[in-house]
Amino acid sequence: MKAEAIKLDGKKAGAVDLDDAIFGLEPRADILHRVVRWQRNKAQAGTHKVKTRSETSYSTKKIYRQKGTGGARHGDRNAPIFRKGGIYKGPTPRSHGHELTKKFRKLGLRHALSAKAKAGELVILDAAELKEAKTSVLAKAVKEQGWKRALVIDGAEVNDNFARAAANIAGIDVLPSMGANVYDILRRDTLVITKAGVEALEARLK
Repeated sequence: MKAEAIKLDGKKAGAVDLDDAIFGLEPRADILHRVVRWQRNKAQAGTHKVKTRSETSYSTKKIYRQKGTGGARHGDRNAPIFRKGGIYKGPTPRSHGHELTKKFRKLGLRHALSAKAKAGELVILDAAELKEAKTSVLAKAVKEQGWKRALVIDGAEVNDNFARAAANIAGIDVLPSMGANVYDILRRDTLVITKAGVEALEARLK
């Protein structure tokens, strides 16, 4: 499929051939859901922890005698039924990550790129480069293009001046091609890929 490329100032910069196997698929929500879930679970800290009855600070002495009180039998006050006692089967530190094959993760990235292309939210940029790291220059270009929540994907390396300028603009993220991922692509309204980024993504996903 063909796509028109533009420069930062909005002028045309020729056409680009996009691989139908990467940008022309029919997006499947189930595939995207599985990959996003894998990403978010892997990123979860898993540091949640509660105290069990062996870790709370009450005495371990039996609180009253076993028989003759008319009340229920109890041991110490660390039992889960008492206030400030230990928690029974609460969360402990663990990894929330689960396995997902590389093949499936690549498939998810293809479907994410295709979803943006089908929705008309894909922009091909000639190059993401600035002569100076001026936020005002980039902010003006972004405003003229109407990019409010955009992800810019460049080639193997991101232009340092462009990255520094974009860091001060809310809603604009810049990633190298190897950093492209399903979650970041889907959560932004506009996906901007440079010509170098297209080449790198096609080489990565073939």
